[in-house]
Amino acid sequence: MKELGYYNGRYGELSEMTVPMNDRACWFGDGVYDAELCRNHRIFVLDEHVDRLFRSAAALEIEPPLGKEELKDLLTDLVRKVDSGDSFLYYQLTRGTAPRTHAFPDVPANLWVTVTPRVISADPGPVSLVTTEDTRFLHCNVKTLNLIPSVMAAEKARRAGAYETVFYRPGNRVTECAHSNVHILKDGVLRTAPTDNLILPGIARAHLLSAARRLGIPVVEEPFMLDEMKEADEILTSSSGALLKHADLIDGKPAGMKAPDLFGALHKAVWDEFFQATGN
Repeated sequence: MKELGYYNGRYGELSEMTVPMNDRACWFGDGVYDAELCRNHRIFVLDEHVDRLFRSAAALEIEPPLGKEELKDLLTDLVRKVDSGDSFLYYQLTRGTAPRTHAFPDVPANLWVTVTPRVISADPGPVSLVTTEDTRFLHCNVKTLNLIPSVMAAEKARRAGAYETVFYRPGNRVTECAHSNVHILKDGVLRTAPTDNLILPGIARAHLLSAARRLGIPVVEEPFMLDEMKEADEILTSSSGALLKHADLIDGKPAGMKAPDLFGALHKAVWDEFFQATGN
């Protein structure tokens, strides 16, 4: 099939799948999700993504309907049912299906999965960024379905003709982007926000830091400010959907692009790992 949808044991073409209106994802966005790239019908770093999904579920006290190994086997099988070997795998757990009431119902969790074709591109950019104040709640480390602030930020980027919107908190502390983590290179050092409750601990972020350490690039996991980002040698975004890019504009003004060799080495290391893990 071209695209696949799955819901609690049923699957078929995505456009033909339906879900109950009483699923708590519809009422409250009451659930968690994860997603990653697939190439040659192989899911990239599946173990790490499933582990994060289970951590997010535990944070919301959602009991997954499958164990980790069962879920990984199911996802691997579903990816193989799609015609294209290069795809984007998305899956979410919701608290279940029940009439609308805020407190937890005593019902089993629901599992949704989608697999859609994706052109895999190692394009490094450069891309442009815009900024906006981070007004999200204080549980950004949990990958929940409640993404309205990120939706609004992504639309701000689209209207500005930009790739991403960078969030900053009061005091101008940079946190992350609408759907990416953000990092800077300055004086040969890779700096990134710590994995506290203000950012999602990105899988691509973790692999970027590992690549930097393999290359002998010092890594500092400490907050940095908006002005520091604008004055950095390079500004990087990392995500499971695009792995790694760098930026040349912030709010319409030139930025970064001062350490091309260092960025190039990081970009190559990150994508080499992906290509090796998913077959030649």
